[in-house]
Amino acid sequence: MKRILTSFWVATLLAAPAVLLAQTAAPAAEPAKPEPDFTFTGNMALSSEYLYRGIAQTNHQPAISGGFDFAHKSGFYVGNWNSSISWISDAVQAAGGTEGTSAPIEMDFYGGYKFSPGADITIDVGVLEYYYPIKGFKPSPSPDTFEVYLAGTYGPATLKYSQATTELFGTFGSKNSYYLDLSATFDVGGGFSVVPHVGYQKVKGNFSCGDPSYTDYNVKATKDLSGWTLGLGVYGTNTKDACWQLGGPVEGKNLGASRLVASFGKSF
Repeated sequence: MKRILTSFWVATLLAAPAVLLAQTAAPAAEPAKPEPDFTFTGNMALSSEYLYRGIAQTNHQPAISGGFDFAHKSGFYVGNWNSSISWISDAVQAAGGTEGTSAPIEMDFYGGYKFSPGADITIDVGVLEYYYPIKGFKPSPSPDTFEVYLAGTYGPATLKYSQATTELFGTFGSKNSYYLDLSATFDVGGGFSVVPHVGYQKVKGNFSCGDPSYTDYNVKATKDLSGWTLGLGVYGTNTKDACWQLGGPVEGKNLGASRLVASFGKSF
């Protein structure tokens, strides 16, 4: 019995340093930081041109844009995005309106709610107003437009439906026009992503040019540069010249013609 007890204590003393070493080498992990109640993010970009649903907004000239988003962890969010434009003054002059009309900026205000009903699925429902601070002659109907939208994201793909509850950007008789689009973002490694998109804009109403509804499509490649993003995309539509070609300062230009658009921006 004495020899057994002696062996037991020797084994215990030899094992103690190993236990202490293991405890020292593997400290308890720090608790994860709690999710903040609110997040605030911003963005800014310079583009060779501003296209909206495939239609030129800056008469084939560069555009500067920027905005911010404020979100609560519950899923509610609000935001604002702004871009330089020229299409309102161009359209008014092309129609023989007052040359002094100007609206050099588009201001978008939006808010909504996002939630996840299942793994890899996100639902987003919200409202959006396109606001144009016009100086000079004010077209009627107003180009200011209000939309409601519903989007669903599964994995890399997002399907979104938007419907105008007002006249669509000052187009008489176009209330309840809608836009349906499908887009996706694929991470291909090395900081590169490929972003394909296709959409259909239904413009309601009766027009002498026929039906101005159209399909737009684009494929964009982006590169992350330490927080900055460089982008290059190919854009196109099947718009009809009769409906989407203006006279005046943009005579002979189909506003939905195919083109390349480059951009450089940052989110913070």
